Amino acid sequence: MAIDPRLVVTGFRPDGAAVIAGDTLVTPITARALPGQEMYLMWGSPDGGATVGPKAAPPVTLPFFAGAGGTRLLLVRFPPASSVPPPSPEERAEIDAEVEERLPGLMDVFEPGDTSGMHTTDTLDYGICLEGELWLELDSGDEVRLTPGACVVQQGTRHAWHNRAATPALMAFVGIGAEWAS
Repeated sequence: MAIDPRLVVTGFRPDGAAVIAGDTLVTPITARALPGQEMYLMWGSPDGGATVGPKAAPPVTLPFFAGAGGTRLLLVRFPPASSVPPPSPEERAEIDAEVEERLPGLMDVFEPGDTSGMHTTDTLDYGICLEGELWLELDSGDEVRLTPGACVVQQGTRHAWHNRAATPALMAFVGIGAEWAS
């Protein structure tokens, strides 16, 4: 049975007691540039660092990637590669505009004209496979198969995700905006 992403958020009453401030199913965002893929933008903190308490900053889920010190929590459901039809060249500009509107900043990390899916982000990412199986490919050619329970620490390396199985795969990601160390 597939997971239905649900977000439960705690908060504070005026007297300072903790309460459940929200409990809702999260609707996925889809875009023709990523056929069959579902992005669940769960939560995020502003660039510069998170705050907690009764006066904490509201959640920030866009742009897609956090800047230095910001965070993003998202779930991504990857369809099987065999179910992903390539877009026609005529549709490309319209498709790119749609993804920029729905998920600003996402396509900025991909190299123009490269169809490999390889990309690099200025984030430290923690990824956890929740359903199915997914392959992580690095630009060196190294690959690893992820199954439920596998955790990945992605440190700004050039990489791509591939679902080579017959069923969808669900990954949870926590992205932390980072600075490049030399």
